[in-house]
Amino acid sequence: MIDVVEAKTRREMEDFIRFPFDLYRGDPFFSPELVRDQKEHFSPANPFFRNADVRFFLARRGGSTAGRVASVVNRLHISRHGEHAGFFGFFESGDDPDVADALLNAVAEDLRAAGMKLMRGPMNFSTNEQCGFLVEGFDSPPMLMTPYNPPYYASLMQQCGMTKAKDLLAFILDVPEELPEKVRRVARLAERRGVRIRRIDKKRFKEELRAFKEVYNEAWNSNWGFIPMTDDELEYMGKRLKPIAPPEMTLIAEKDGVPVGFLGLLPDFNLVLRKMRGRLNPVSIIKALYYQRKITDLRLLLLGVKSAYRHRGVDALMFTEGFKAARRRYRRVELSWILEDNEPVIRLIEMFGSRLYKRYRIFERPL
Repeated sequence: MIDVVEAKTRREMEDFIRFPFDLYRGDPFFSPELVRDQKEHFSPANPFFRNADVRFFLARRGGSTAGRVASVVNRLHISRHGEHAGFFGFFESGDDPDVADALLNAVAEDLRAAGMKLMRGPMNFSTNEQCGFLVEGFDSPPMLMTPYNPPYYASLMQQCGMTKAKDLLAFILDVPEELPEKVRRVARLAERRGVRIRRIDKKRFKEELRAFKEVYNEAWNSNWGFIPMTDDELEYMGKRLKPIAPPEMTLIAEKDGVPVGFLGLLPDFNLVLRKMRGRLNPVSIIKALYYQRKITDLRLLLLGVKSAYRHRGVDALMFTEGFKAARRRYRRVELSWILEDNEPVIRLIEMFGSRLYKRYRIFERPL
């Protein structure tokens, strides 16, 4: 007998956060965020909750937790896209179709009660954060702020009547000693047109965030599932990323002093998180200080160019400067995530010699 209950109390939310630690016990690729940070992320301190209705559910069997999921009604998505789509997120379960079905049915019932006509996910909480289940690329650990799950999740979704909505791609690339001549030629053209690249200034971080928002919300405007970031969400994200964002690899492209592009290469701190195992204590802090010096991988987390400046070499110029800084220390870079049908970006990064190495899938079903 499987019971699904809404997690409302502090103890129930503790169970919600702790369940993955049991599910992934012994898995060397499990890279949990600090429990402290997860508690904040699932609380009203997260500005996402100001524009969304979120409920958390636990599946119980015989008094033990057997799975978890969240139900999300994102009012900004509804107003922007005009579709009554609700979302599920933070799904975790053993390889048990009954548990998965019970969890998704609980979300479906909650979304129907809110007037939703479609259930889509996983979204943790939106396309501005982690989304999709890993369906290809289980032979290497996840990089910073990317999903990780057991291989059987895709099968569970299919057994629960979910179908593919969209695939998201991740490419891997050895940091090149030199970019191809075609890329360098296009980058020089952008320079001759007056485009300049500069590092972010962490002393003026709030102003830099505004520059990023200006580029991000315009550059991603036509992307599938995109929702503009609010000022509060931007500040919240910036607070989390500021300590780990190297200024020499977090770049703004400007034309006549106006931001037109943004690129952010972040060290893969998942190596550190795997050693900390969600804990923040003297021992884990010592581990963090030790292992952060051993990070050799990067993730291209942020990339955008305003539409009026596309196909003018702005992205090539940012890559040129970013990789110039990266090759001093780092070995590989993951380029993710990229929509499966974003052919211009895929062509560009394949020009660097990158290869597809992970695939994430978003599922949906009518309600």
